[in-house]
Amino acid sequence: MSIRVLPDVLISQIAAGEVVERPAAALKEILENSLDAGATEIQIDLDLGGIKRIRVADNGSGIARDELALALTRHATSKIASLADLEQVASLGFRGEALASIAAIARVQLSSRSANANHTGGEHAWTVQAEGGRLSDPAPAARATGTTIDIQDLFFNTPARRKFLKTEATEYAHCAEAVRRVALANPQVAFTLSHNGRVQLRYNAEPAHSRVRQVLGEAFEHNTIAVDAAAGVLRVSGWVIRPGAATASRDSQHVFVNGRYVRDRLIVHALKEAYRDVLHHQLNPAYCLFISLPPDLVDVNVHPAKTEIRFRDSRGVHQFLFHAVERLLSAPVEAGATAALEGQDPAVFRPAYAAPQQTAMPLQVAEAMAFYAPLGQGPGARGQDSGGLVAPAAQALPEGVDAPPLGYALGQLHGVYVLAQNAQGLVLVDMHAAHERVVYEKLKAALDARTVPAQTLLIPVAITVDARDVAEISPHLEQLAEIGFELSITSPTSVAVRSVPWLLRYADPVELTRAVLAEVAEFGVARLLAERRNELLATLACHGAVRANRHLTLPEMNALLREMEATERAGQCNHGRPTWFQIGLRELDAMFMRGR
Repeated sequence: MSIRVLPDVLISQIAAGEVVERPAAALKEILENSLDAGATEIQIDLDLGGIKRIRVADNGSGIARDELALALTRHATSKIASLADLEQVASLGFRGEALASIAAIARVQLSSRSANANHTGGEHAWTVQAEGGRLSDPAPAARATGTTIDIQDLFFNTPARRKFLKTEATEYAHCAEAVRRVALANPQVAFTLSHNGRVQLRYNAEPAHSRVRQVLGEAFEHNTIAVDAAAGVLRVSGWVIRPGAATASRDSQHVFVNGRYVRDRLIVHALKEAYRDVLHHQLNPAYCLFISLPPDLVDVNVHPAKTEIRFRDSRGVHQFLFHAVERLLSAPVEAGATAALEGQDPAVFRPAYAAPQQTAMPLQVAEAMAFYAPLGQGPGARGQDSGGLVAPAAQALPEGVDAPPLGYALGQLHGVYVLAQNAQGLVLVDMHAAHERVVYEKLKAALDARTVPAQTLLIPVAITVDARDVAEISPHLEQLAEIGFELSITSPTSVAVRSVPWLLRYADPVELTRAVLAEVAEFGVARLLAERRNELLATLACHGAVRANRHLTLPEMNALLREMEATERAGQCNHGRPTWFQIGLRELDAMFMRGR
């Protein structure tokens, strides 16, 4: 067969395969055109999930009579006129391809009245019809300023494509999601979505946070942290979920670049990395972020669907997003209580105190015993076992001193949880998870500063290991010493532990060493210390943290609370589990029906 030029109708049908794969894609393109026209109110009507009909009416600037036919012609657009315009494009649509592609595979009626109709062809609207690529002449119509696009029988002339569509419910769900995404990025615009004659969604023009609450739900709003950061020409704003409220679903991940919804691997990776230290591996973060940058720094002409983009400085964007979100998630507990601590005399707030008889935890917090005296009076205050609960007799916080964010310890429950009292009510702390985070952050800081102190063992500990482990670590003993482990090979199947990291000096050296050897066997020393450094430190912190069923004194519990307040990401352990919960007085009163 000889080479020939394809007919325009066939070209449009081929293009439609990339632009319009389902009703939701056609709806998205039309909504973007309405927004580019400056619409403030958009009405969407769907029949049979958009398969039978998609009708979109807006109050935008409209289309002049002489341009109606051009609007349905391939590569006809008012958005760009040159390559320079393409590189600077700020509108959502710009190719002039979507409407022509839709007209090639559906019955389309385009009605519009231009905002300056009185000067360009009369006082009324005009309409054109298209079916299978054939256009009618403009005819008079009646409507206010704006545009209405009525699409019927999508894929009527391409039955093979129509067979790939899903059920009515599925196609409607995709259309509704497309409307939600557009609504999130344009809170100043009112949207109404009807399906089979019944209103399903209604969004009034409102502030951004109200639109987010309406679209994503109150639970999302109440469990998010506001983001607002800038670096040069880059800026990001929006909301990210608190780690404790993350779920396994990825449905609430929305990113907009210059008002355009995008799915970009670079952005997803940056946000995933920001949550790495605070999120369980089975959970996913939720976010709604708006990124703005000059149009010439991002290429939106990567894919016909325009959901894929390419940044000119991808590394810079990645680092900017990572640090912007990571800083928010790493804020210590005391950050929210700075005002309560201001004005306090440091000498009164944290003076030194004598250690109790019990061996102290590896936490250095200087506090006066007298500071906790009102909490420590009574028969249960010195750590006696009372069914797993150590309960002091005092009921009130020390007078005249504002309580720190996590309050003061009351006792220990079953050797696992610390109970504390603060201004809001009761604080429950998982002591192992909390101490694990404290140790982990200290190990990271020490390794970053290359000042990991080692605790030399008085008597080296000999461990019998596999010959392969010995062969693996023998060339890398100096690298292991950098993180505080001094090992010596005593035989082909044994090693001697001579020192361990000082922060883990109370941990079992045998368990620690075997954990390191297991990581080395799987990943190798070089990759372990480079790519998986934090995973190794997390393993060490887990083994070095205080264990369950260890009874702590009140000063030790309070020392742990103070360390948590000063530690980044203290709300989650290294594995993403929560470390503490707050139960407010109102919740407690409700439990016991007080005031009813």
